[in-house]
Amino acid sequence: MDDRIRIPCSKIHLKEIRTFVTETLKKINVPELDISMLVLAVDEICANRIIHSNQNNENNFLELNIKKENKNLISFEIKDEGALFDHSNYPEANLEQLVKDRRKGGLGLMLVRKIMDTFEVKRENNMTICRLSKSLKTC
Repeated sequence: MDDRIRIPCSKIHLKEIRTFVTETLKKINVPELDISMLVLAVDEICANRIIHSNQNNENNFLELNIKKENKNLISFEIKDEGALFDHSNYPEANLEQLVKDRRKGGLGLMLVRKIMDTFEVKRENNMTICRLSKSLKTC
């Protein structure tokens, strides 16, 4: 299986991403709880890429490719022309401090790291590529 979607870099298209991920994972019998977690992680990365790296510019495009690599491994590749953000140097959010400060943001990357088995970002041929993967027990 190898499914892809290409959308303009605008927040209004995030619902299309969530629907695409949900429907693609349902086709390969991923359990509902796993679908919810994977949709959350992919949506977070796509939202960050659209909002922060592409400044919500509809002239730029984001492409998401979902592959079932083997019996249990699912990979997600997100490509766009936006600026590279090196998440590896981004500090883990302090949950207690976020609650104390009543901040709403700052949890997204922490959730992605907890949900996914791998998360890498690189720049290649004027494109930023985010690769995420998850090994599931059943699908």
